[in-house]
Amino acid sequence: MKNKKMKIARAEADLSQEKLAEIVGVTRQTINLIEAGNYNPSLKLCTAICKALNKTLDDLFWEE
Repeated sequence: MKNKKMKIARAEADLSQEKLAEIVGVTRQTINLIEAGNYNPSLKLCTAICKALNKTLDDLFWEE
């Protein structure tokens, strides 16, 4: 399942995939895979992404 919420939050924060990746310490490809739904990030990475985007785990990673 694509992570549209993360992609939207990243766009709202005016961050490229590359910039977000740099902030959280992964490659741009990892961010791309997460947004495409082809990678299951660790809790540590999820938390780092949430912190960088000023969102909660529920905001970005909880399926409705």
